[in-house]
Amino acid sequence: MGARNSRRMFMMIDDDDDSVSRIEDTSEDSDDSIESDSDPEEQSFVDMLHSLINRAQLPLETNDRDFHPDIRMPKIKYKLDTSILDKSEFSLLTKKACGLLEPKRRFSKTNNVSALIRNRESGLYKEENFSKATRCKISNQYLPNEMVGTLENGSAKIFCGIFSGDGNTFLTASQDRNIKLYDVKSSSYELYKTIRARDVGWSIIDVAFSPDGSNFVYSTWSSSYVAFSPDGSNFVYSDSPSLHMCPVRGSSDHQEPLSLVNTSRRFCVFSVTYSSDGKELVCGTNDGCLYIYNMEVQSRILRIPAHTSDINRVLFADNSSQIIYSGSDDGLVKVWDRRTLDDRHVQPVGQLAGHMDGITYIDSKGDGRHLISNSKDQTIKLWDVRCFSNEKTVTKALCAVKNPPWDYRGQGVPKGFCQANRLDGDTSIMTYKGHVVAKTLIRARFSPAETTGQRYIYTGCGTGRVLIFDALTGKPVKQLKMHSTCVRDVSWHPTRNEILSSSWDGTVGRWTYCKTNSVDKTKDSFSAKPLRRSARLAAQRQVREQAN
Repeated sequence: MGARNSRRMFMMIDDDDDSVSRIEDTSEDSDDSIESDSDPEEQSFVDMLHSLINRAQLPLETNDRDFHPDIRMPKIKYKLDTSILDKSEFSLLTKKACGLLEPKRRFSKTNNVSALIRNRESGLYKEENFSKATRCKISNQYLPNEMVGTLENGSAKIFCGIFSGDGNTFLTASQDRNIKLYDVKSSSYELYKTIRARDVGWSIIDVAFSPDGSNFVYSTWSSSYVAFSPDGSNFVYSDSPSLHMCPVRGSSDHQEPLSLVNTSRRFCVFSVTYSSDGKELVCGTNDGCLYIYNMEVQSRILRIPAHTSDINRVLFADNSSQIIYSGSDDGLVKVWDRRTLDDRHVQPVGQLAGHMDGITYIDSKGDGRHLISNSKDQTIKLWDVRCFSNEKTVTKALCAVKNPPWDYRGQGVPKGFCQANRLDGDTSIMTYKGHVVAKTLIRARFSPAETTGQRYIYTGCGTGRVLIFDALTGKPVKQLKMHSTCVRDVSWHPTRNEILSSSWDGTVGRWTYCKTNSVDKTKDSFSAKPLRRSARLAAQRQVREQAN
């Protein structure tokens, strides 16, 4: 490399693995475009760095005193504090939905399915059939515990995998630009359409179904550039749209671009969601703004400066609400009222502070009150939006996010995140730990109301696992391990007791309950209880566990 090239400093400017890190020239004569007379050797070196960064193979400096040397499952050595959770409305409503608050009669105490059926047939229940709560109580005894197959076996990283609202369609989106749609009306998953996405720089980042299930939108990195004419007298500006809309059914693979009109060099919609009537799209972007796109006029109608960092997730509080949640790399969850948002009013209704690092995903319980947030500080927090954080706590949270700085794409997890630390003024109801948030924006969700009463919180993991937490106790009750690397997205079927996990190993795993004669092989040491000393008592215990 010549003396001119030695003045160049290469740096990664994006702080998320869902982005393409770019290499900038910081010398005095730097320009956004690559000069036409650049050295071929230099360009080859730049291309090599691009490849290494994009594949997360560029080594990053780590400090063994502050970081774990590798990405591994954390050891939780402290006792969970559920005092706030036990007194909360969330606990009461969840127990009621799961059949845990039935009348304390003798027949209702059993968890044995045969006994429950016998009691129903004997007329001990008022209803001819089981109530929804009783059905959830039974279903929760058969949580998915084994992978029974895979939908895809490729080499490209799979970033998204979600069910439509009615559960009839499953959609996957991967780094190789392929969007695949599966018909899941029956128990078999039949691939009926593959769409080649457009304007994909790094990967497809997010997808969302319309309320009626007829269309979906996907977001990508937008690659804006300026091209000069040979004589330098003219130039052409190009801004690839970062949003596209496609039909779910039919043979057409038409992709309609939806422009948010951004003029920055690189632009990304990290999260997109439909309003309940399907007339608007709400987008969270890498410039820290909320964009609202009107589908009827086919134009962006609002741009709201919302956060100081990337907005990684936006969603509505429920299917009929005007309340919007947003989660950002600044570590804050903000609550907005769509009815009050305009160009003059850009203040949130309230803020939720308690995380010590950026938020990768949030999910709503759907009751307009409770939500969870998954964070790079290795925790999932449960919130009640009626208990906002004060400005003092918000300031502390913003300071905590900046210290210590770490690159979660390749560095080990800071050791302090694995302790029982709680930010002063944290108003969350409960904190869940046990998974690893690394490499990408890992997602966590509530389990379905129809089959589980939303008793569980499930999440992907940087180690290739799917973890299921009991929301009422804070403990992980299942660890599903078959993937070889990070599980970015997980989706529980709304009416069937099965989970689909989308992994960077190129596979989508299908998990369901399978009865085994031995201890569940997906359980780890924290959930496998030792047998009693007496062989007779141990055998009786195994029989009871299998019956329950």
